Amino acid sequence: MSEQSTDSVQIGSTWLRLTEGDITAQEVDAIVNAANSSLLGGGGVDGAIHRRGGAAILRECHALRESTYPQGLPTGEAAVTTAGDLPARRVVHTVGPVWRGGEHGEAQLLANAYRNSLAQARHEKLRTIAFPPVSTGAYRYPIEQAARVALSAVHEEIRAHPDAFDEVRFVLFSSANLQSYRAALAELRDM
Repeated sequence: MSEQSTDSVQIGSTWLRLTEGDITAQEVDAIVNAANSSLLGGGGVDGAIHRRGGAAILRECHALRESTYPQGLPTGEAAVTTAGDLPARRVVHTVGPVWRGGEHGEAQLLANAYRNSLAQARHEKLRTIAFPPVSTGAYRYPIEQAARVALSAVHEEIRAHPDAFDEVRFVLFSSANLQSYRAALAELRDM
């Protein structure tokens, strides 16, 4: 990994970037939705993506529920839909774990959510992808721990698939969250 700045690093040919902003405004091939298992919208990032993306996303989520996930999308898994009216081309929906103290496999489930999101993006040949901080809102995963898990999982996937992505971006909705991700990125560089 070559050092670049506190907000970006190049891993092979892939840029890993941190930015403060609105996930629904990202002009990338895919944005990731921190969804709930119903896939039918909710609060936080999930609600914002469904509101801004419009009815087309909800239609495809209903179709996924009818065909592939009748019981809902399992925690740690990911599925892709249209992005509707969003500037992105596609939405990768993933379900992160609810924080229950860290002793119930939350870190593995959260890492799987990132890995499976990237696997879906690779399958669809989506070269630029933007993530929100999955599970850190209503699911209460501590941001500092979530940042370490997220960056580590994404780093491993980029290393395993060096030609799959041009950019993987983490879009943080507050400066405090951005600082947590900067600290985790610095730790990753020191490894």
